[in-house]
Amino acid sequence: MPTIGERIRDIREQKRLTQDRLAEISGISKGFLSDLENDKRNVSSEYILRIANALGASVDYLLTGETRSNLRAESVVIPPELSQAAEQLDLTYSQTIALLDAHRSVVARRSNQDTKRFTVDDWISFHNKVKEVFG
Repeated sequence: MPTIGERIRDIREQKRLTQDRLAEISGISKGFLSDLENDKRNVSSEYILRIANALGASVDYLLTGETRSNLRAESVVIPPELSQAAEQLDLTYSQTIALLDAHRSVVARRSNQDTKRFTVDDWISFHNKVKEVFG
């Protein structure tokens, strides 16, 4: 079974990107990328997200070798506040789902209590912060 590094290399080569170019796009060093591709380093969630975004690949695929369609299908419910924020920000459906996924991956659910429901302004602020960090 291919490793994370092998999957990164395969996609990079399919897209005809050099390690230098992928490193530049994803904001990581070429040396670190080389170590990842050669399975000499582990990758953090921040870096795997940067690499996935730069390659146009899913984090699911890079981590497991499976795409979301291979995984258990689940319904997507976009909160009305996010829908309104997406309309104001002129986000596509894919961008809206990506923002929802980013929110879900950031919010730690450590208890049975519900987390604070985001307002439209919260979603816009969250979008701006994600954009600031990941470009």
